[in-house]
Amino acid sequence: MANLKVLNMLGQETGKLSVSDSVFKQEYNEALIHQVVVAYLANQRQGTKSALTRSEVRGHAKKPWRQKGTGRARHGSTKAPQWRGGGVAFAPKPRDFSKKVNKEAKHVAFRSAISTKLAEKELIVLDSLTLKEGKTKEIAAVCEALSSSRTTLFVTKGNNELVMRAVANLPLVDVTTASQLNVYDILVADKLVVTVDALKAIEEAYAE
Repeated sequence: MANLKVLNMLGQETGKLSVSDSVFKQEYNEALIHQVVVAYLANQRQGTKSALTRSEVRGHAKKPWRQKGTGRARHGSTKAPQWRGGGVAFAPKPRDFSKKVNKEAKHVAFRSAISTKLAEKELIVLDSLTLKEGKTKEIAAVCEALSSSRTTLFVTKGNNELVMRAVANLPLVDVTTASQLNVYDILVADKLVVTVDALKAIEEAYAE
């Protein structure tokens, strides 16, 4: 069991929290993390782009002028790609980009990623994240107190409307919930600030 420092919103240590080694002390598995991240990004793609080929554009396939004798370049149809309004060569069509990764692989990758974050001292445990008005200056003050000047991801147990409103104007700060946190989110954030309740929820969900 590892003991983590618990800080308050002023950056002061308020206690310790014991966490399971099965979740927060795993080896770095680069290959599996890469596989999960690639699948996650692929699954974000809509795959709805589409264009018309020369067989689909409106018009006719009549030869615009005779082959020889006009002094102009030879053409067979005004629906060809080189013509304005013609079809697109190798036109993109709707397709499914999704990739499947089994649940256990995702869990192993998650444990590996969050363990690495902890080992590199980029995971901060917060006793609570309570804002009075949900203003940007409130969450900015918390980031300053925690010495988190780079990309920061706050993780709460459930949706917190005030926190979501407060981070909306900060381009380097975001918030998510323990149930929605994924490997990609962990890797992208320079600092991961997790509330005690959220950390317990994560430990319960990913414990072996």
